[in-house]
Amino acid sequence: MIDTADVYSAWVPGHKGGESESLIGEWLQRRGRRDDVLIATKVGYMSGLAPDTIAAAAEASLQRLGIDTIDLYYAHKDDEATPLADTLGAFDRLVKAGKVRTIGASNYSADRLNAALDISEQHGLARYEALQNEYNLMTRDKFEGALQQLCLDRNVGSLPFYGLASGFLTGKYRSEEDKKKSIRGGRMDAYLNDRGFRVLDTLDEVAGETGATKAQVALAWIAARPGITAPIASATSRAQLDELLGVLTLELSGEQVERLTEAGA
Repeated sequence: MIDTADVYSAWVPGHKGGESESLIGEWLQRRGRRDDVLIATKVGYMSGLAPDTIAAAAEASLQRLGIDTIDLYYAHKDDEATPLADTLGAFDRLVKAGKVRTIGASNYSADRLNAALDISEQHGLARYEALQNEYNLMTRDKFEGALQQLCLDRNVGSLPFYGLASGFLTGKYRSEEDKKKSIRGGRMDAYLNDRGFRVLDTLDEVAGETGATKAQVALAWIAARPGITAPIASATSRAQLDELLGVLTLELSGEQVERLTEAGA
């Protein structure tokens, strides 16, 4: 599954959003086949989730991607100014038209996701089958607790983002000086502390025991958590992609999962 959004990469000077979808569309066309790839994209991060907005955004995304159907279409973040029933109705029309296969929610609270699921059930509308919130060894409170339990109780798959905590869990940031290694270095201030070093030490231990890399172990921990369908990971090179794919064959023991869980508690 390739995960993108209509807003990527509006933060780059000269970009307005949609560039990522266009690039993926060009790649799909070059490779000459579509049936072995799932495409997930999103709507509403800056524009909200009014029905007309969703309809127009979906058409634009389909055109940029060069596909007939979006496999997983996310509400990129909650829009409390638009009634949930209106948003879900717009998504439902896209599903019925064959333009979207499945819908999901990103950056939703447990209360709002639960309310949306209730509305879909009451009105016979397509429902959020997937959740994409931030979750990793260092950021736990945005999923664990009520949201995680809701996903388990109501059978919503979770595909969390920032699985490697902006690169911190690869082990490359261990000092203030290391923050200069990447444009994401400024995000490390929240992690360069006793808890962060405890997590890195435990990742080092488990990586040594399994022969895997720290990144693979960090993603395998997410995959082993209750309610998780799969972690999302970003790569900036073919070598990084090859490394991250190693998580598909890495299975941590229960004791290793528990040790990592305790280290990041």
